[in-house]
Amino acid sequence: MSDLTIQELVTATQKELSIKLVAGQKGMDRIIRVSEINRPGLALAGYFEYFRPERIQVFGQGESSFLQTMDNARRLEILTRIFRSAELPCILITHGREPVPELVELSNLNNIPIYSTKLTTADLIRELSAFLDHRLAPMTYVHGVLTVVYGLGVMLTGDSGIGKSECGLELVKREHILVADDLVEIRRHPGDILLGASGSSIQHYMEVRGLGIIDVRQIFGVSSVKDSARIELIVRLMQERGDDEFDRIGLEDHKTNILGVELPQLDLPLRPGRNAAVLVEVAALNQRLKQEGIYSAQELNKKLIAKMANGSKKGVGGNKT
Repeated sequence: MSDLTIQELVTATQKELSIKLVAGQKGMDRIIRVSEINRPGLALAGYFEYFRPERIQVFGQGESSFLQTMDNARRLEILTRIFRSAELPCILITHGREPVPELVELSNLNNIPIYSTKLTTADLIRELSAFLDHRLAPMTYVHGVLTVVYGLGVMLTGDSGIGKSECGLELVKREHILVADDLVEIRRHPGDILLGASGSSIQHYMEVRGLGIIDVRQIFGVSSVKDSARIELIVRLMQERGDDEFDRIGLEDHKTNILGVELPQLDLPLRPGRNAAVLVEVAALNQRLKQEGIYSAQELNKKLIAKMANGSKKGVGGNKT
């Protein structure tokens, strides 16, 4: 999880939130560490038992109106307690309301920014929460190629030079979707959902040995690329050697752990003549069946066991006669 400064927040959300600075300009480097947002209604009423100062504080119509009902001394006392915490990142005022003088004074005194927006409180919280949930989610990078095959997010991994990009390119040619090549940025979201994306500077580009850098969107069209996708299957490409052993039946379920989330992993051996893209397509379709509770290898195994059991019973019956 990476920290986020107030300045970075303002720059990234200016279009969606249209917020403007009211006071506390010297606090632009303050850090936002949590994605949750707080409405300090109870704190304004004097109840600080569960006040969360580390969260962005949103003053909606109710909070702004309630402040107006207080006398100056009480208002200053309550707001001073709110501004007392060194963790407080910033305050956002909705509906274009003007802050009370004490709020501006304490903001400049403690270098805690106050912003105003004409958005409603509900709209602000919805947009801001979506941004913070994504931006502050636990994150890591994995070398691989992320594609969407038959609607399933499949990430190709393997040693350098194994052919991940070539396989990804073949999948795009077969009308599947490229999300990221070479370096996949993975963030963990609530519900143990892993979302993969490409860095903004290399988005939609792919490096292919012998061809160099290609722009997938320009060559194959806008429908061939996607900004992000949920990762649901890992396919590890491996060079097949004579002494290697691979699962030939598919009864074993292999897993890999990324950011504390276990994902199904398939080890796919490569050798001359094998079409990796076709095998990845079949792997994606088979994983879809597993998500629906259909395990082909297990069903075949059950049928064989049942057939052998029936044959054994017939044999026993024949000996008795």
